[in-house]
Amino acid sequence: MATIKRLGKERKAWRRDHPSGFEARPTKKSDGTRNLMIWECAIPGKESTPWQGGLYKLRMFFTMGYPNYPPKCKFYPPLFHPNVYPSGTVCMGMLNEDKDWRSNTTIKDILLAIQDMLDEPNIDDPAQAEAYVVYTENREAYEKRVRAQARARAPKE
Repeated sequence: MATIKRLGKERKAWRRDHPSGFEARPTKKSDGTRNLMIWECAIPGKESTPWQGGLYKLRMFFTMGYPNYPPKCKFYPPLFHPNVYPSGTVCMGMLNEDKDWRSNTTIKDILLAIQDMLDEPNIDDPAQAEAYVVYTENREAYEKRVRAQARARAPKE
């Protein structure tokens, strides 16, 4: 029950105050009721980075262990990025209960950290071999692919 209560508070806090351009909302169950355990989110690319212009869709999957355990965050479609597995799952210390996860971390904190990670990958903890190799060996080619990805994910007007 603590998980549902916490996620309800997170939803209220998000609706009152969230960063511009970001989206986060619980999904709906087949019966039309709110499913606080799976959230649909979107992260805008930061201005003045190759990610600018894109809106990157992500799902957060919570377990009944939340907030003691982090949600699983997964981009769909998967991103070309050194810290995103080919499945779309985000790999970062903040989302690992054995590394940097803290139970007071909020959905807002997670989304802002993932936005930062987009342009500042942790090359010491790669999750996607191809993106890691291109990023470390040919930054220009990497940024060209990221810009193409941003154009493909630009919000439709």
